[in-house]
Amino acid sequence: MPSEDAVVAEPWRLAADEGETEMPEALPHWDYRTDLRLRRTVRVDLDRVRSESGLPDKTVLMLSVVWTATGSSLSGPAQHRRLSGSGSTSTEIDFRLPGTDLGGLVLLDTALVLAERRDDARPSTPRRAGSVLWRDRESLRLQGDAPQFPMAVIDFARTSFPNGAAWHLQISGSLESATMGSILLLVNEQNTVTATSFENAHRPRPVDRIVLSAVYADVARLMIEHALDNEEFGEYAAFPDGSLGATLSSLLDRLFPGQTITDLRLRRRQSPALFASDLQAAVKIFEVSS
Repeated sequence: MPSEDAVVAEPWRLAADEGETEMPEALPHWDYRTDLRLRRTVRVDLDRVRSESGLPDKTVLMLSVVWTATGSSLSGPAQHRRLSGSGSTSTEIDFRLPGTDLGGLVLLDTALVLAERRDDARPSTPRRAGSVLWRDRESLRLQGDAPQFPMAVIDFARTSFPNGAAWHLQISGSLESATMGSILLLVNEQNTVTATSFENAHRPRPVDRIVLSAVYADVARLMIEHALDNEEFGEYAAFPDGSLGATLSSLLDRLFPGQTITDLRLRRRQSPALFASDLQAAVKIFEVSS
């Protein structure tokens, strides 16, 4: 194996219309309509990598990036670059990930691997295509700890929803149904303040942060009320990964850690106004960072 410093990877950069910034730890106001364009430069000392790995001088290597999204359970290759020749080389990685494929935590695995199988290799040296010589992993959390579900911007005048409403959350299906097919956030395009805030979600202005915070608080309230109103949603109920029930359980655990579903139901039933205030505090409404 080569030394760690034989490969130097610069930090990931997030590219947008306004320019590039170093990739943050999280994008708290990301939504499914926002694609991610990611870049980084990786410098490889080819001679040193081959020498320290016991490889012949002309061995072809490959720089590979693979992405994984925990929210959608999808993954795939982002980019591959074949590296040949000698000396040091700088490789620019540049790719776009569709927002509809993402969610939760996006893991970016960069690896330097053997490009081709070597039948003449010694037993102690890499010989299989894909043998990993160097790797690193970075992650980007999308939408903070918010639940992941699709959204759409539509004209409420063409629907049965009130024209003056800014958004509407649809929840359907059983608790065992997939979350991605059970929840849909609809935003009224005629409400320009809200629609614009979602358009700016990747780089929100102060007013956008306020609007998005209000939407998140309302969506969380509706989801929790949906869970507590369903008698099948109990203390010991088990739901499949990626299901509506699992998403609701995760949301309750994050917002009300250490509290039982029975206690929450009782508190909401006895004092709905106080429960609503508890929920505002739990979602940290309007506590927006600059």
